[in-house]
Amino acid sequence: MSSLSSKNLAAWTLRDRPFQWGQQTYLMGVLNVTPDSFSDGGQFNSLESALNQAQKMVTSGADILDIGGQSTRPNAEEVTLAEELDRVIPVIQALRQNPDFSQVPISIDTTRATVANAAIVAGADLINDVSSGTFDAEMFPIVAKLGVPIALMHSRGTPKTMQTLTDYQDLIREIVEFLELRIRGAIAAGIDRHQIIIDPGIGFAKKQAQNLEILHQLPAFQGLGCPILVGVSRKSFIGHIISQPDPQKRGWGTAAACVSAIVGGTDILRVHDVSEMHDVCRVADAIWRS
Repeated sequence: MSSLSSKNLAAWTLRDRPFQWGQQTYLMGVLNVTPDSFSDGGQFNSLESALNQAQKMVTSGADILDIGGQSTRPNAEEVTLAEELDRVIPVIQALRQNPDFSQVPISIDTTRATVANAAIVAGADLINDVSSGTFDAEMFPIVAKLGVPIALMHSRGTPKTMQTLTDYQDLIREIVEFLELRIRGAIAAGIDRHQIIIDPGIGFAKKQAQNLEILHQLPAFQGLGCPILVGVSRKSFIGHIISQPDPQKRGWGTAAACVSAIVGGTDILRVHDVSEMHDVCRVADAIWRS
């Protein structure tokens, strides 16, 4: 069974919470504190609304909260460093000041080393970099110095250009080779291999058929020897399949894609609808990881 290979990976402990790869699927709840994210932009970009959503996700079963202040949807505009910091740091600080969140791991979704460093200082626990350290040469050295985990994702170009960069000779091989190079670069910078997560980058410089191929071929990424993070939640390829233009109405399609990802050996699913996907994961885990 492909998903069981993750059992051989070193377990993590974040805020006294164990992450035993291969035993269950862990949920990373998306908390976009932005006005322009593709499915929930503007919903949680005030401190009060962000904290309320964080509470809802944790109560619903989120294992990690992933906080981002820069939209990475196709054609998104880049915000200034100051604006990104102003969006995410107050939320992290407020969460850490609230006893209800003292044991909840927090991920910072950023491509900037300065933001990553400030977020960890404020109380975040790991870094989710959709550029795999390619946008900021200081990312890997900062992560090594901080001694925290990092998620490395495959993409091409920037959010404004990525959907024009979808030509591949061998999609899976090229993604694997890219991630292998980034893993080597991270290790060379001093990052512990056991602190690295990989993400094949569903929806980033990928066409619909390519996203489906990645989901079908997920076991190919297990050879990289890292836990696998997958983000399919509400994405446009699901909308195209079910003819649903509204991202917030793609829940059932997201559920199907999440189950497929679990069958392929995914360890962490990045999702918006935590309550619904929590139930989906528990049933899929009972079938595929028993």
